[in-house]
Amino acid sequence: MSTVTETSMERSHSMSREKTYKKTTSSALKGAIQLGIGYTVGNLTSKPDRDVLMQDFYVVESVFLPSEGSNLTPAHHYPDFRFKTYAPLAFRYFRDLFGIKPDDYLYSLVNEPLIELANPGASGSLFYLTSDDEFIIKTVQHKEAKFLQRLLPGYYMNLNQNPRTLLPKFYGLYCIQTGGFNIRLVVMNNVLPRSVKMHYKYDLKGSTYKRRASRKEREKGRPTYKDLDFQDMHEEGLYFDTETYNNLMKTLQRDCRVLESFKIMDYSLLLGVHVLDHREVGDPGQTGGDNRRNIGQRVLYSTAMESIQGDGKAAEAVTTDDTMGGIPAKTYKDEKLLIFLGIIDILQSYRFIKKLEHSWKALVYDGDSVSVHRPGFYASRFLKFMSTRVFRKNQPIRFSPSKRTRTSIPALKSSSQEILSSQADERHEEERRDRLGGARSLASLDGQAVFGSFLHPDLVPANTSYHVLSTSSIYVNVENQTEDRDDVASSSTFTLEDSAICLTSEQSTVDVDIDRDDGSVLDVYL
Repeated sequence: MSTVTETSMERSHSMSREKTYKKTTSSALKGAIQLGIGYTVGNLTSKPDRDVLMQDFYVVESVFLPSEGSNLTPAHHYPDFRFKTYAPLAFRYFRDLFGIKPDDYLYSLVNEPLIELANPGASGSLFYLTSDDEFIIKTVQHKEAKFLQRLLPGYYMNLNQNPRTLLPKFYGLYCIQTGGFNIRLVVMNNVLPRSVKMHYKYDLKGSTYKRRASRKEREKGRPTYKDLDFQDMHEEGLYFDTETYNNLMKTLQRDCRVLESFKIMDYSLLLGVHVLDHREVGDPGQTGGDNRRNIGQRVLYSTAMESIQGDGKAAEAVTTDDTMGGIPAKTYKDEKLLIFLGIIDILQSYRFIKKLEHSWKALVYDGDSVSVHRPGFYASRFLKFMSTRVFRKNQPIRFSPSKRTRTSIPALKSSSQEILSSQADERHEEERRDRLGGARSLASLDGQAVFGSFLHPDLVPANTSYHVLSTSSIYVNVENQTEDRDDVASSSTFTLEDSAICLTSEQSTVDVDIDRDDGSVLDVYL
């Protein structure tokens, strides 16, 4: 008797600790979700495929599922509930667009138990993850569900134009009526796969007001940090190769333009960072029951790499490797990373309440630093923060040219200038020694020749020398003919062995007449 009493007390204690949402336990809610989706998706297969019409976005189908069962619904041990499906044909089109077959959709959501996740935000929503890591089920408020309904026609147009996007992929919108409450649910893509351990996780908005994780959040095993935390922990940002960076920023710009057109603000970029050097994989038992999808997510355009690629690469080309669809990146210390990301929380429109919230916060704090702002400013601030603080482009590697690839004319020009400059310095030094040493008197020299040397400083001194520069493979041959008092002839030839570039400087004969000036000719042969 005492054993039965203890067992019942333990059961009641565990039920009291179970999370509830609108007076419905989490276990009852998960069971109702699986029963309702199983019935509606199975019933939808009997309807023929056709084009989506405008009225299809506003259709709502409803079915009642009593606990004792009916002719159409199975019996269950949960409280009676009514299950509503919004725009079933439109969402079926969305699932087909992303390559989700009805059997796979049912397998993910119905066949395996749903996993409850902790909510790091302040919305109070419940999150459920399917066992195969494919889908997230989130409870939403009435205004968010209503806004999504109004958004569906534009969302449909945007997905048709560009299925590669970092925006949330919505696969279904449902409502459970039980105990006098309406519990609205949305099925979305999963951004952060559990099969890859996230060493860092961030919720980024591009604002600074109260954008630091709380002490309670930091005490968690896997906390979700915010904007100011990212700047402290990754001060130099995350580095990508040029093509990846350009594709990523192009995708973000396109998505922000779409959100701005819908007057959406207060969205976030969910960013997961996996450090490859740690070589740690997710916790054991995180994949589905029969390991059917251990190779990674199979839904088209669902991974981060697929979402930003500009070309039409197939999904299998990205998800079958060790990256699990992550984007390769590095830190400024050359630490290798995998990046997983996606835009979340887009069901917040800049309505009257949000305008009042921004006006009130702008009176107390800097209006440009708060997260709630008009959509245009929010999008530009979001993009600026991502392109300058979070994501950065790898700098090109600067290398010195080898002996076999020196074909740079500016480098050759600089080398020749240095040689001429050194020869001019030697000539001036020699003339200074002649004047000061007294080896020759001014009377013993022809005045014209002496002053002619000063009037023609571009003449190369009359000595034969060879200068070999190993760094540029340039040899200089300076040859002068016999010098007399009447004329001075000089020739300088600079030859680049490998590139066959020849610079020739020739001076014409200098006459004894100091009033006569001859020009210099610089020829460049390629």
